[in-house]
Amino acid sequence: MQACARTIREHIVDMCSGPEGGHLGGSMSAVEILVALFFHTMRVDSADPGWKQRDVFVLSKGHAAMALYATLAERKFISREEVATFCRPGSRLATHGNVAVPGVEFATGSLGHGLALANGTSWAQRQAGETPAHTYVLLGDGELQEGTVWEAAQVSRALRATNLVAVVDVNNFQQTGSVREVSDGAPVADRWAGFGWRTVEVDGHDLAALCSVLDEAAGTPGPTAVVCRTVKARGVGALAGRASSHFVRLDTDRKRARVRASMSPAGPPGTTKEEGGDA
Repeated sequence: MQACARTIREHIVDMCSGPEGGHLGGSMSAVEILVALFFHTMRVDSADPGWKQRDVFVLSKGHAAMALYATLAERKFISREEVATFCRPGSRLATHGNVAVPGVEFATGSLGHGLALANGTSWAQRQAGETPAHTYVLLGDGELQEGTVWEAAQVSRALRATNLVAVVDVNNFQQTGSVREVSDGAPVADRWAGFGWRTVEVDGHDLAALCSVLDEAAGTPGPTAVVCRTVKARGVGALAGRASSHFVRLDTDRKRARVRASMSPAGPPGTTKEEGGDA
């Protein structure tokens, strides 16, 4: 899984090397979360993306679609070759999630709506049988400034959404700067608990811890909010932990090669170059 996470990061860098660039920072911070979900926790079938008993994943922070596309490629929902078509004319891989792509459940990009959609899918799953599938929704910490998130959170509790897990990518930055400086919503876990959710916090780059927490969330009546502490643009020392990594266009092969060379090797949390601001 560590090797898979690194490969996904390489795909993201390659996509940002295209003519349109891409949302590097928020995609990189979510990589381990997606690996844990798609390669460990979720019941999905790449040969049958519409399988009725599947777990559902909703990418509420839709600008991180590059990370989802790369994960779907490694999970064999799409080919690795298709990743290279990101944002090219005629490609299915748009800047934000596109339902034409197998494994993408909703078109998301206007932030704040994913949890409401997840309420619907989790409710439908509960109506389908005694042992319902689960719905997992990934939100960003900047996205939590949207009021619709908290309206949906209240509804989740009212609906007794026992099979719903919200995963929050707390990388501390949004497009315009630090989340705390723009509109401080901390402490994040306490806010979810205030809406009646079971909450747990975890290092969002520790795959073993993520898998354990997600297993527990799937086995415990929810709704559950998994608050993940992450680093924006994690893995790329020159850009990690900076608001400027939100959207990046790597416009020359030399620059692309330099960024890929700086990419931290897979390893345990706390060992990556960006934590020292290595450029």
